[in-house]
Amino acid sequence: KVIINGATKEIGKATVVAVAKARGMEVAGAVDTQFVGQDIGKICDMEEDLEIPIINDLTMVLGSISQSKANGVVVHLTEPSTIYDDVKQATAFGMKSVVYVPKLQLDTISALSMFCEKASMGCLVAPTLSIGSVLLQQAAISASFHYSNVEIVESKPNASDLPTPDAVQIANNISDLGQMYNREDLETDVRARGQVLGNDGVRVHSLVLPGLSSSTSVHFSGPGEVYTIKHDITNVQCLMPGLLLAIRKVVRLKNLVYGLEKFL
Repeated sequence: KVIINGATKEIGKATVVAVAKARGMEVAGAVDTQFVGQDIGKICDMEEDLEIPIINDLTMVLGSISQSKANGVVVHLTEPSTIYDDVKQATAFGMKSVVYVPKLQLDTISALSMFCEKASMGCLVAPTLSIGSVLLQQAAISASFHYSNVEIVESKPNASDLPTPDAVQIANNISDLGQMYNREDLETDVRARGQVLGNDGVRVHSLVLPGLSSSTSVHFSGPGEVYTIKHDITNVQCLMPGLLLAIRKVVRLKNLVYGLEKFL
């Protein structure tokens, strides 16, 4: 049984449809402040209504299904300011949590980790749900041991969240490995050279043009060669396989796990 917290967002509606079609899962509740009282199936343009009204009170939804013997998971697609309390509420009703909330601070993740450890309750915090994005990050880590020059180039149709969490995560992953990148112009302050992320010289360049798909490329170079890894996202559907995987895995956890890569 899956409750979607943040059900009327674009990713929330995609989650409702994906869970409704997934084997062994069912949509058990929809929480949001928009379209309260309306059927979530109708809001998601599904062929048939799910007979599940949107409710703006997570506790009420949790209480309505807490007596079920089936495994319960809450998918949190909300805001950083509410996520700690939301996970605590889900835990109080014996339900595991999958958290996909951009800009989640490290202190919040640490607090959640300590809480889940004490409660022996599973929680999966995913900075990305895209399997392709996780694979790109893993490939970048492998390549970083063999190349001394690296630049991250990302593109987006709008200028929000730059550099993107994916670019920041890649830079963090390949930093502090004993490698200093781009030594030839490490100290340059020319803005066209991009923003340096971290202390090891990793640079990121952000291209913003309406109509572009979201894309991340990592370019490595060594003597006589350039190695490029690229990942394109065309729509929110790319997150659904990773989300369904997260739901299936979190039911077995008894603590907090950070990152989907642990299960790939």
